[in-house]
Amino acid sequence: MSRPSWEEYFMSIARQVSTRSTCLRRSVGCIIVVEKRIVSSGYNGAPSGLPHCEEVGCLRESRGVASGERHELCRGLHAEQNAIIQAALHGTAVRGGTLYCTHKPCVLCTKMLINAGIVRVYYREGYEDELADELAREAGMTVERISCGEESP
Repeated sequence: MSRPSWEEYFMSIARQVSTRSTCLRRSVGCIIVVEKRIVSSGYNGAPSGLPHCEEVGCLRESRGVASGERHELCRGLHAEQNAIIQAALHGTAVRGGTLYCTHKPCVLCTKMLINAGIVRVYYREGYEDELADELAREAGMTVERISCGEESP
């Protein structure tokens, strides 16, 4: 049996993290890795202690908001946001880290990842976001789609 590459290994963990998602539209999970060590994880869902979308319904669905638009009209935080917040809550540095995410970060998350010092992003699927791509390039952040030969959860 051969060992998975680091990218395959970390992406499989991000996929497992996504199973905790409470979003009705899309299950997203991510991890932040520094020097081949997982320092934080996150999945998309409502802020701690608040009802989840699966309990109260999807605000975006009820208002007919299309995917990739009006990110502020949502109860939930994105997986990338939660991973950065969890690291901050526990005093864990993420500067110089790599994000492994089941989905490509949106422009809002890309800006947060840039400010958090993330230097590389690996993702499996997602929609194109020209502004996110442009900002990542300007910041010198590598963003790369990888295929690990697994089906999405």
